[in-house]
Amino acid sequence: MTVLKAGVVPPMRGDCSSLLLALRGISVLGVNPPVFDFAFFDLWARPFGLLCLLQALRERGNDVSLLDGLHEVPEKDRSFGRSVPQSRIIEKPEPYRGVPRHYRHFGLSEEAFCRRLEEMDRPDLILVTSAMTYWYPGVFWSIERLRFRFPDVPILLGGLYARLCPDHASRSGADFIQTEAFPLTSFHPALDLYERPRFGLALTSLGCPGRCSYCASSLLWPRWGLRSLEAVVTEIRAQLAFPEVHDLAFYDDALLADKERHFYPLCRELRRFPDVAFHAPNGLHVCQIDDRCARMLRDSSFRTLRLSFEGRDVTVAAASRGKVHPGQFERALECLRKVGYEDDDLETYLLVGLPGQSVDDIARSIDYVLSLGAKVRLAEFSPIPGTPLFDESCRLVPALAEEPLLHNNSVYVPFVASDLSAGEMQELKDRARRGSRKAV
Repeated sequence: MTVLKAGVVPPMRGDCSSLLLALRGISVLGVNPPVFDFAFFDLWARPFGLLCLLQALRERGNDVSLLDGLHEVPEKDRSFGRSVPQSRIIEKPEPYRGVPRHYRHFGLSEEAFCRRLEEMDRPDLILVTSAMTYWYPGVFWSIERLRFRFPDVPILLGGLYARLCPDHASRSGADFIQTEAFPLTSFHPALDLYERPRFGLALTSLGCPGRCSYCASSLLWPRWGLRSLEAVVTEIRAQLAFPEVHDLAFYDDALLADKERHFYPLCRELRRFPDVAFHAPNGLHVCQIDDRCARMLRDSSFRTLRLSFEGRDVTVAAASRGKVHPGQFERALECLRKVGYEDDDLETYLLVGLPGQSVDDIARSIDYVLSLGAKVRLAEFSPIPGTPLFDESCRLVPALAEEPLLHNNSVYVPFVASDLSAGEMQELKDRARRGSRKAV
């Protein structure tokens, strides 16, 4: 490549989509770094954007390969195709010294990661993806080893962290920081790059029509848009052709939005795959769930539902722009039960740790959800750069602007912010768990 050169300091930044998608006849290695964190939960997590980009490059005549440092060697399988990656305890970075939890390296060990690199021929270009901003240590770790193995190969860093924290990502060692989304016309992930893919992935829309002040969806995708039903179904059908794939997860932030025109026709197509279980882990907007919607979900074999209620206190209502009301949540539960969903299926997201939210506020929301028989899943607030609540959080904790490790939802609320202590957080988690067990 003539534009990207290995070892350029400082790295270039911007949008190289047109250059990248114009490439022909080169070899491209995609890398998904291991995760360094206190915990990792596999809710059908795969590097979806990277997989789609690799497929697009392959369709343009390039040779592509994948090194998934997080998912290549699972420790054990879980339900619906998910897995638990290998992990090992590692030294905590300085901002986490006072956190009384083990910090872990999830995914391929250094020995296994480097061995995989040694087995590979030299690529012409390396694409490294990134997810959570506070997972950047795994990104830096991967780029350092890639640079050692292939010192003269250009490395392009993209993904959520690169887009949300481009200044910080410039320290990664990559040669180019991709700060924009790649304008792909197809979202067909290259699942065949995995030896055993286990589940498929789908995205039927880009962005979200909501403008919640804690969420980066509208920042990353300023315009919410529905994708072609024909294209989505074609992509799903191609993935379900793999004999090992019996599950498929939707990555949409607003799967039920404009449901009459978009989701219901999709459900009619999904019924053609009666042996496949479908999953919606990102949170369904309960204001959209009525009798017909519940029936559509059930008849289309949606097995995993996560309901996005978030809370009933004024702090949550303001942050979510009044997206949902208690009456809508109660109606959604009633409709889902009528079509056969059990209480154990009705897991509900509640936000915890928003600026100004009190312990009593959260406890009342937990008790309310439990009183209706649903399960509670606490979603701890993580300040995301570029969102209105990030700016508010930075006024309280200025270090957030410089250190993405402090964005971590496992540490921000109990150890960085001052509204809730670690003890209070644990009491809330215990309250939710005890009540959820009684509800089953």
